[in-house]
Amino acid sequence: MTYKSFAQLNDAIVHCTKCPRLVAFRTRIAKEKRKQYRDWEYWGRPVTGYGSPDARLLIVGLAPAAHGGNRTGRVFTGDKSAEFLMRCLYAVGLASQPTSTRRDDGLVLNRGYMTPVLRCVPPGDKPTARELANCRPYFQSELQLLSDIKVILALGGIAFKSCLKYFQSIFPITLKDYPFQHNVHYRMPDGKRLVGSYHPSPRNVNTKRLTYEMMVDMLETVKGIL
Repeated sequence: MTYKSFAQLNDAIVHCTKCPRLVAFRTRIAKEKRKQYRDWEYWGRPVTGYGSPDARLLIVGLAPAAHGGNRTGRVFTGDKSAEFLMRCLYAVGLASQPTSTRRDDGLVLNRGYMTPVLRCVPPGDKPTARELANCRPYFQSELQLLSDIKVILALGGIAFKSCLKYFQSIFPITLKDYPFQHNVHYRMPDGKRLVGSYHPSPRNVNTKRLTYEMMVDMLETVKGIL
C-alpha cells in the first residue's frame, strides 16, 4: 500500500495486529508494568517513527524497549539505551537536548528521523523472520516519504540487515557484500550512505564494546557527511 502522508502511515502502524505473538507480549507488558512505572499509562501499541519530514539522517533501531518505547510510545525514549544515545546525539548537535524521557519532552532531532524496523517489543529482544517481514512495508513507506535522506544509521546488526533488505528489494545487491561492524560505511546504489553501529544497549555500553567516545566519533563523521 502507498501512504500519502505520515499521518496515514502512522495510523496504520498504530492499529497493526499482524503478529499475534507480539500483540500478546506488548499488551501483557503494558498491563503488568514495572514497579517504578506503576503510575504510567503504558502505550502498549506499535510505535511509529518520529522526527523531521525533511530529515537528511535516518536513525534505525531494532524495536521499542519493553519499558521504554512500549511504555512511552516513542522509540529510544525512557530507557538506558535512549540515555546513552541522546547524550551522544546532543554532544554533536544532532539533538536539541541530551535526554529522551517522554513523547512530550520537547526533544527535536536536527533534520533527523528515528524509527524501529520492528514496531512492537519482541520477547527477549528476538523477533522472528516473519515478524520482521510483516513490519518491513512500514519501513519502506517511511523511506518513500522521507525523500531527503542522505545517511541511514543502523543501530545493531538486525537493524543493519533490515536496511540491506530494503535496498535489496530495489537493487540487485548481495547481503554478504555488506558485512556489519561498528562505524562501517557503504555507499548504496541510490547514493545514500548506510552506516553501521553497535547498538547502544546497556550490555554493549557496560562491557565497553561501545563507548561514548566511539559513538561520538562516529556521529561526528556522519554529521560531516550530512
